[in-house]
Amino acid sequence: MTLILMIVLAIIGGAALSIQAALNGRLGSNVGVFKSAFLTFSVGAVVTALLILFFEPNHTVTLMDVPKWQLLGALCGVPYIVIMVVAVQRIGTAVATVAVIFGQLSMSVLIDNFGLLGNEAISLSGSRISALVCLAIALYFIYASSNSEPKEAQ
Repeated sequence: MTLILMIVLAIIGGAALSIQAALNGRLGSNVGVFKSAFLTFSVGAVVTALLILFFEPNHTVTLMDVPKWQLLGALCGVPYIVIMVVAVQRIGTAVATVAVIFGQLSMSVLIDNFGLLGNEAISLSGSRISALVCLAIALYFIYASSNSEPKEAQ
């Protein structure tokens, strides 16, 4: 049951990222890429601070106690947000999102295969390679169909 719940929550998280990308793309075209990214991180920081304040249990280890390389994950969100704000404006939400998912899946397979970043190694398999190929094909078809259809005026 926990596995199914985690998969459903991950799907909901992915849906939220697509909504965020579409909204940030429009906002970025109106106010600028970096202002849109700044708003995302500012509101996210406030919401996360409230979640920590009300829901985070106490831990014996603090952010200052962990290996410093683990803190670098916080920087990974910046290029994602900035790239998505720019990309959605030019290639649309669907193509940008599938491209991001392809990048996530490709890197995830490498991280799993080599046990990178302190994660347990999970061997590369034929089904994982097939998933990458299928997603690459999906990206191609979504991109090709978005270029062949006339766009409506906004």
